[in-house]
Amino acid sequence: MDIKQLTEKMNALVKSKGWYEADSKRPQTPRNLAISLSLEAAEILEHFQFREQPKDKDELASELADAALYLLQLASVSEIDLEQAVLKKLEINATREWDTE
Repeated sequence: MDIKQLTEKMNALVKSKGWYEADSKRPQTPRNLAISLSLEAAEILEHFQFREQPKDKDELASELADAALYLLQLASVSEIDLEQAVLKKLEINATREWDTE
């Protein structure tokens, strides 16, 4: 499954929950999605607080999936082709000089 197919599945879930509706308690605005993405990233960090490895890999996988879904949704509602953005960023990073220390 590629990014576009994942985004379609995520959009179908969001639509089925009514979160695209004007009176939704979970409005899918870029601001709200960016906040949610940041909160999920913090939950990922919690798995590493005071340890080098997560104590529960399945729970970490679930948090990573949450973050990925919010990222897909944020790109979707912002009308950004995430696949193209990632490919472009990879090209840019390939030309950057990185620390060798």
